[in-house]
Amino acid sequence: MKLAKKIYNDEGLILLSENAELNDSLIRRLKELGLNQVYIADRLTEDVEIPEMISEETRRRAMQEIRTNFRKITESSVKGRVYPFLGKSFLKVVESILSDLSSREDVMIMMMNINSTDHYLYRHSLNVCVYTLLLGKVHGYNNDALSVLGLGALLHDIGKTKIPSSILMKPDQLTDYEFDQMKLHTEIGFKLLKDEPGVPLVAAHCALQHHERINGSGYPRGIRENEIHEYARWIAIADSYDAMTTHRIYRSALLPHQATEMLYAGCGTLYEKEKLEVFRDHVAIYPLGITVGLSTGEQGVVVRINHEVPQRPVIRVFSGPEGEMLKVPYEVNLAVKLSVVITYVEGTEPELAYV
Repeated sequence: MKLAKKIYNDEGLILLSENAELNDSLIRRLKELGLNQVYIADRLTEDVEIPEMISEETRRRAMQEIRTNFRKITESSVKGRVYPFLGKSFLKVVESILSDLSSREDVMIMMMNINSTDHYLYRHSLNVCVYTLLLGKVHGYNNDALSVLGLGALLHDIGKTKIPSSILMKPDQLTDYEFDQMKLHTEIGFKLLKDEPGVPLVAAHCALQHHERINGSGYPRGIRENEIHEYARWIAIADSYDAMTTHRIYRSALLPHQATEMLYAGCGTLYEKEKLEVFRDHVAIYPLGITVGLSTGEQGVVVRINHEVPQRPVIRVFSGPEGEMLKVPYEVNLAVKLSVVITYVEGTEPELAYV
């Protein structure tokens, strides 16, 4: 098997290039680095382009800013003092992401955790920012509002820079005490940001409130519905989705369709129905290149997303009901062929999934 896309390390440098041939040793090393999904070159899908939500250059610069500034905060011994140019630095990141999203037609929420071994906190912060900004654009916020929303999303977990690494990076489930310590990141984040020049107070409230839930079951204050700032309610959805679709040492990542179902389990109790509907209509729940089984017994690969109905993609069928390989694969558009449904997705097992 050969890679179809580059793999980057946690410094943004290329770890493996396209066409690198995988072997057991490399696969084992990739798993150790926390990478559980890669793109594999395949003649059946060599014509399928996997679009990126943001450019490689934007991602590289964003990750560099996040790493540099978050590390400075982690290492800072002055209580409550944040790097003084934090707002200015991260506003440039938000503007770059907005520019990329605006330049792409019909952009969808695609998986951003493939082909990168970045530190979880840094990668998660960027992903949540990108997802949230897309949702905000679709919702209709103006550029000024999007800038504040984007800063709130990018910095929502900044309080985790002050959580002991023994808890933050623990490979097992947290104890009750450790979880209580982890939950303090919301209040720590608020304190870090509330007086920071160039960071709107609303962004600080996003750090404080992104774990609140509309039925009052969240933390740190257990507030409900409109008591939670609207931006924090958007971030809550993006934050939960990215956390569920990211591989962790103590649990495997969910695929997008599974994570979306989990989010909808909290519809009207944890998350707002209207916001979830916006999310559902703009997430590619069946990623391009992933193998799926159909109700006809056939197997195929997702080769195109229908933007009007992303839950019903175009499938390139390569094997018949008896598992026989077809001499000539053909495509079925599930948005048209309504009698056919996806019955399973390969890669849901806790192994390295090839998509």
